[in-house]
Amino acid sequence: MKFNKICILGLGYIGLPTATMFAANGVKVVGVDTNPHVIETLRAGRLHIHEPGLGEMLQKAIASGNLSVASAPEPADAFLIAVPTPFYENQTGEYRGQPYKKADMRAVTSATEAIVPHLRKGNLVVLESTSPPRTTVDLVVPILETCGLKAGSDFYVAYSPERVLPGQILRELVENARVIGGITPESAQAGVELYATFVRGPIHPTDATTAEMVKLMENTYRDVNIAIANEFARLAERFGVDVWEAIRLASLHPRVKILNPGPGVGGHCISVDPWFFVETAPDLAQLIWMARRVNDEQPHFVVEKVRRAFGQPLNGKRIAALGLAYKADVDDLRESPAVEVVHLLQQEGAVVTAFEPYKPENGLPGIHSAMSLEAALQSAEAVLFLVGHTQFRALTPAQLAALTPARILIDTVNVLTGSDWTAAGFQLWRLGAEKRING
Repeated sequence: MKFNKICILGLGYIGLPTATMFAANGVKVVGVDTNPHVIETLRAGRLHIHEPGLGEMLQKAIASGNLSVASAPEPADAFLIAVPTPFYENQTGEYRGQPYKKADMRAVTSATEAIVPHLRKGNLVVLESTSPPRTTVDLVVPILETCGLKAGSDFYVAYSPERVLPGQILRELVENARVIGGITPESAQAGVELYATFVRGPIHPTDATTAEMVKLMENTYRDVNIAIANEFARLAERFGVDVWEAIRLASLHPRVKILNPGPGVGGHCISVDPWFFVETAPDLAQLIWMARRVNDEQPHFVVEKVRRAFGQPLNGKRIAALGLAYKADVDDLRESPAVEVVHLLQQEGAVVTAFEPYKPENGLPGIHSAMSLEAALQSAEAVLFLVGHTQFRALTPAQLAALTPARILIDTVNVLTGSDWTAAGFQLWRLGAEKRING
């Protein structure tokens, strides 16, 4: 098939890099977003997200004339839907008296409906948004067919999940294996031909529901394994063991690789996707459900750690919280456990000043954010490390001692290693190690 023009709906962490990648490979791309700020920012050649190398690539794509941005779809040969699929904040399901989170598919529905007026024979529609199993066949296809054409014969429909790591998206879009699930074999093949425009890794055709499940399985696998690491951290504190040392030694086994514990699990994928399994099959997804509960409860475990470090209630205590992103060296705050920890500390009466180096200018509602590390630390009584940003890992005891009067350090991501923090006058408390550790 020949794809001269592509319309990509959703210009976030996946849609925008994908749009620029197609444009860089000679395809005319119209990027669509409903947020006026996003449209204005991109038209000026600037980014609204942080991703290494993307800014330069965006400017070249716009200058070439291959990439334009708009607030509504246009006729095209292919349409890609890359909009968010969060869960509802105030709406849950219930199974045997236990609540579970439900996927909010309104953005997918709206994007699909926006395509309908422009759909014509021979078009390809691809859903990239992570979705519960059968979303493509049960939600997307019926909406598209309201145009009067028949999916699978008049036009093609496929599901192709992104499988990239923030910070390395541009490379992984090209190099990673790609799964293309079609509602028919012909739809899958159309998807293969589309992504072969820039994908150099292997492309695997399958059916749409299998592709949806593959994406959920990948993130659920990681969620379950992080949950066991977080439980190991809790057990280690109960038994007076340093969990980081125990994990290092246990992982010497040739068939064991234990992940690292932390303040919880965040991001739009790992902390969200497992709920799609629970929502669609709560009677079967029992282990998945329990892992979600463990990881969602981990911020409370961190707050208890902070409380023990002070040895008294947190009311009025001044705490510098370093890092708000959901993982190291990215600017993505979606579903971040660090944000949840800050909110919980504030509920305990603590006075928290946060610093997120990748978004110092973007304050979050209800969180006081400093513009610099120095400003966050200057009046703190304790420093809480919530994200393992490279900037924080590079701190030495002498540097930190010069920046803050605080002498209580709480490390939830194992960044304060390799130095004698006690010699510099600090009390160091580490997640997964109940006793104070000398660096």
